[in-house]
Amino acid sequence: MDVSRIVGRLVGVRQHVVDPGGGGAPRVPEPVAALVVGGGIAGMSAAVVLAERGVSVTVLEAAATLGGRLGAWPETLADGTPQAVEHGFHAFFRQYYNWRSILRRGDPRLGFLRPVPGYPVVSARWPEEEFGRLPPAPPANLLALLLRSPSVRPRDLRAMDRDAALPLLAYHPVRTYAELDGVTAEELLDSLRLPDRARAMLFEVFAHSFFNHEAEMSAAELVAQFHFYLLGNPEGLAFDCPDEDHATAIWRPLARYVEGRGGRVLTGAAAGRVERGPDGWRVTTADGASYAARHLVLAVDPPALAALVAGSPGLAGAAPRLVARMPAFGVPGPPYAVARYWCDGDVDAGRAVFSGVSRQPTLDSVTLYHRLEREARRWAERAGGAVVELHAYACEPDVPADELARRMWGELAVLWPEAARLRIRELRARVAAQAPAFGPGSHAGRPGVRTEAAGLYLAGDGIRTDFPSALMERAAATGIVAANHILRAAGAAAEPVRSVRPRGLLARR
Repeated sequence: MDVSRIVGRLVGVRQHVVDPGGGGAPRVPEPVAALVVGGGIAGMSAAVVLAERGVSVTVLEAAATLGGRLGAWPETLADGTPQAVEHGFHAFFRQYYNWRSILRRGDPRLGFLRPVPGYPVVSARWPEEEFGRLPPAPPANLLALLLRSPSVRPRDLRAMDRDAALPLLAYHPVRTYAELDGVTAEELLDSLRLPDRARAMLFEVFAHSFFNHEAEMSAAELVAQFHFYLLGNPEGLAFDCPDEDHATAIWRPLARYVEGRGGRVLTGAAAGRVERGPDGWRVTTADGASYAARHLVLAVDPPALAALVAGSPGLAGAAPRLVARMPAFGVPGPPYAVARYWCDGDVDAGRAVFSGVSRQPTLDSVTLYHRLEREARRWAERAGGAVVELHAYACEPDVPADELARRMWGELAVLWPEAARLRIRELRARVAAQAPAFGPGSHAGRPGVRTEAAGLYLAGDGIRTDFPSALMERAAATGIVAANHILRAAGAAAEPVRSVRPRGLLARR
């Protein structure tokens, strides 16, 4: 254990147990059935835990493939080569304790995950900065960041409003939201009086990663995620990524795991209506099929959840507070775009596998898939080319995907001039608006896992938790929490739930 981790443990920066699990029989003592609507991270996390405890679980996924925003599907290039295309790059941070626990069901050693060296942020205005090689645990990582970053100089620190910066170090699961949820992230960043370079390179890139604009994002949520990713965990900013496409590495193994324990995983089964009956819940799909169970987990994105609730008039009597919250909750964050390019030639050998991007109008990140995943690597070696994926995390609305892809490639050429010399052989571009919005004042109305209707639970990365979490980890954690409610009601042992330090380094108890 290095010095950073030792110091971190002394100040309480370590993995924390949110729910110890246990407390019942290893398996449900009597037959019990559950339905899970949604086959992404949240839904499959719930299904894995339920199936291994003996619950008869059925997963209903609307798409033809599992995974939601972590999904992957097959495409055929013009040269006849099959290629898996994903919904976008995701970093598997090492404090994703619950998500990694689920992934171990498919691969106990997590052998498909490979460390991604470095985490540079690139800019057309300032030199590249590296954030992935900081000491892992706070407060050493924060001190190293301040000492190493050319964006923050001693005179800049003296000019900062230190009182305004204190909330970043004092995250509290109640007070932070009470004090800052009505403030925008942009207003909080303005109050810090940071130099423009530090704001752009250190904070704006970070804020965009949550698929929200700073002017439309709660300052409390920004503080919570700053705590979760930098100041509350002992793992640091280092992350891993699969060396195979997500369908091969994640979804097929997890589906086999659920089915091997008696569960069912159905794709192309779009839920259209939810009804409460005398013995539990019934879900009717778009093709007219009907599925019934005592317990129901709705693990879909906010717009899909709002649409499902709106199409289920019987919920008004069973869960009136849930119904009342849906119009606001169902409005997603801004659109995000993903474009993957198969190119003749390659970018410079020294370019990082993953780079964040600062202050470009559209482009937010660059991923070199031919240096990450095997299938893309094999194509690149055979064709003498490269497979590049570009992201816009929060882009302009009502712009076609191909136009966003054109803009992003032009912006990449500004940052990496050699990209302008590459010929694009194939392009797959898409734009969607499914990520949750974390607008100012939204926390109080954000639903949690448990609803007021017996046997009805919610899961997903937009669902509120009482412990720090975000993105993939929040989806997995809420799925497990939903499963735990069902297991405890049935007399079975729950699954442990873990998270990072529950409060900031300077938070008062």
